[in-house]
Amino acid sequence: MAASTQHKPRIVIVGCGFGGLEAARALKNAPLRITLVDKTNHHLFQPLLYQVATAGLSAPAIAAPVRHLFRKQANLTTLLGKVTGIDTAGRQVLLEDGTALPYDHLIVGAGAGHSYFGHDEWAPYAPGLKTLDDAFEIRRRILLAFEAAEKESDMDRRRAWLTFVVIGGGPTGVEMAGQLAEIARQTLPGEFRHIDPSSARILLLEGGSRLLQTMPEDLSRRAKEQLEKLGVEVRLDARVIAIDAASVKVQPAGRTSGGDENYTIESRCVVWAAGVAASPLGRQLAQATGAHCDRAGRVKVEPDLSLPAHPEISVIGDLADARSYAPGRQPEPVPGVSPAAKQMGRAAAANLMRRLANRPTRPFRYRNYGNLATIGRNAAVVDLATPAGRHIKFSGYPAWLFWLFAHIYFLIGFRNRIVVMIDWASAYWSQQRYARVISDIGL
Repeated sequence: MAASTQHKPRIVIVGCGFGGLEAARALKNAPLRITLVDKTNHHLFQPLLYQVATAGLSAPAIAAPVRHLFRKQANLTTLLGKVTGIDTAGRQVLLEDGTALPYDHLIVGAGAGHSYFGHDEWAPYAPGLKTLDDAFEIRRRILLAFEAAEKESDMDRRRAWLTFVVIGGGPTGVEMAGQLAEIARQTLPGEFRHIDPSSARILLLEGGSRLLQTMPEDLSRRAKEQLEKLGVEVRLDARVIAIDAASVKVQPAGRTSGGDENYTIESRCVVWAAGVAASPLGRQLAQATGAHCDRAGRVKVEPDLSLPAHPEISVIGDLADARSYAPGRQPEPVPGVSPAAKQMGRAAAANLMRRLANRPTRPFRYRNYGNLATIGRNAAVVDLATPAGRHIKFSGYPAWLFWLFAHIYFLIGFRNRIVVMIDWASAYWSQQRYARVISDIGL
C-alpha cells in the first residue's frame, strides 16, 4: 500500500480561493498525492466580504475551515503556510518556514491584492477589501467614525467624521456605498444623543464615465439612480490624486493635476475599491519560467492555462492573464470574477489528468452566465446571459431577490447558508446589524 502511494504523482495547489478549491475538488477521486497550501486556514466567500465590513454578517458566515472542507478527501493534505517562491528547476514550492514541497504538477491560484496605481502611501488611509482582516479594519473605522463624531464639539471636525468616501465604482464600491447609506439612515438613528447618523454624507467616486462598467449602460444608469435614492452622492469622472488622514483630493476629468478645478473632500473614513493587483508570486513565477506578466502582475498563460515551456505548471484565477477560446470566435479576455476562477480551477484539473494520461489538453473556455450587483435594501441590478447569447436585464426588488438567493446558493456549506438566511431575514425586518463588535477602539 505504501509503495503504491509513493508512485502516485505529486500535485501541489497553491491557494484555496475559488480556483484552488474547485481544482482540488475536481481531483477528488484521482490516484494522486495532493497538497493544498494556503496562508490562511479558511476558504473565504469574497463576494459577501463587504457584508462583514459593514456589520451585516459575522465572519464565520462567509468563511469555512479548509481542513473541514476536505476532511473526507483522502488523497489531499492541507498545509497552512505562506509561499515565498517556486523552484521550477527542482520542482519545489518553497514556504516561509523553510519547508519545500516537491511536485510533479503545480496549480497556482494565489489570488490578488490591492492596487493603488503607484501610490502605495495611500494604503494606511484608504484600506481595500480582500481579506477578513481588511473587513474587520474597515468595520472598525466605520463604527469609530460615528463614535468620534458623537464626542466632537467642533462642527467642521464632526462633519469630517460623518463624511464617508468610497473610491471605485465597480461592484465592491457600489455595494459598499449602498451599505454605508443603510447603516447611516436605517441602522444607527436613535442610538446617539449628540449627532444624527442619518446626516452622514456617503460619496462614491468613480474615475470613469459610469458605474459598473462591465454591465450594460442602462443597468449602470439604474444602479446610479438607486444609489442616489439611498442618499449616496455619486461623482463620475472623478479621479483621486491624493489621500491623507484627513482628506481626499479629487481631479475632475479633463483637468490638470495642478488646476484650480481640483477639490478636496474632508473625510476621516475612506474605503478603496478602485483597483486590484495580482499576488507578487505571479512576477516571481514569471521570472523563474520566462513567462510574461501584464501591468497588473497577472501571468500570461497558454490556451490550456499552463505556462510556456512549463506544461507542468498551471496558473488560474486572478493570478492568470487568460483568454477564453470559444468555437468560431476570437479569443476574449477572461474577467477577474469568482465564476471564472471556479471554471479555471476545474479546467486546470481536467487538463492535468489529460497530461497524465498522455492525451492532448484543451483550451480554456469561459462561460459567462452574467453579472449582478446589489445596491441596498430591495435594490440590485442583474444582467443574465442565456445559452443563446441573449441577455436578460432587470433591476430593483426582483433583482435584489435574485441576487440574495444566488449568493445563498453558492455559499460554501449548509450551515453557512442557514446562518446567512437567518441573519438577512432578521436584518430585513428589524433593519438592525448585530455584528457591530470592535475590539480595538484606537481613539
